[in-house]
Amino acid sequence: MDILYFLFDFIMHIDVHLGEIIEKFGAWAYAILFTIVFVETGLVIFPFLPGDSLLFASGTFAALGHFNLPVLLLVFLSAAIIGDTVNYHIGHKVGMAIPEDSFLGRVINRERLEMAQNFFNKHGGKTIVIARFMPFIRTFIPFVAGASRMNYRYFIMFNVIGAFLWVFICTFLGYFFGNIPIVKENFSTVLLLIIFISVLPAIIGILKAKFGKK
Repeated sequence: MDILYFLFDFIMHIDVHLGEIIEKFGAWAYAILFTIVFVETGLVIFPFLPGDSLLFASGTFAALGHFNLPVLLLVFLSAAIIGDTVNYHIGHKVGMAIPEDSFLGRVINRERLEMAQNFFNKHGGKTIVIARFMPFIRTFIPFVAGASRMNYRYFIMFNVIGAFLWVFICTFLGYFFGNIPIVKENFSTVLLLIIFISVLPAIIGILKAKFGKK
């Protein structure tokens, strides 16, 4: 529970925590941001780490001069591309054969994996791009792509395209709008809105599937 509380607090007050990281670690803050994005996109058991909100908040700090924008974009791009690539290879290696009673099987939610697989089967390669903007789903999709033996060159192409769109859109939104007074004064609310918009397609998909079965 303490870990969950810390993660929730970190996400909801990411502007405060990011400021503390910059003050304490200086240039090493780039390495910390790389690690967070890499783990969130590259390790299927960590889908709950901040993604969109982290990019947005980092863009806000870049506008204030705390980050070098080109370096920040490069850090996020490399972390996102490498993360998805590693996740693909894990899925390719492990597949869907993880025993449900194992530690990893209990950590990885089977329903989310199945939802990601259905989403992948329905939308094909563009799923890699779409999933970038969907928390949780973006962590599972590369794993499912690897498990389903998606053509690697095809995957890499959409992986790079999706990473560019995700990183540039979310970071530049924070860069240009994060320091507007009304946004700055309601930063937590804005982050909640970003998260809600991100998960909305998944919610709609679940509702369609549920009522479609009925």
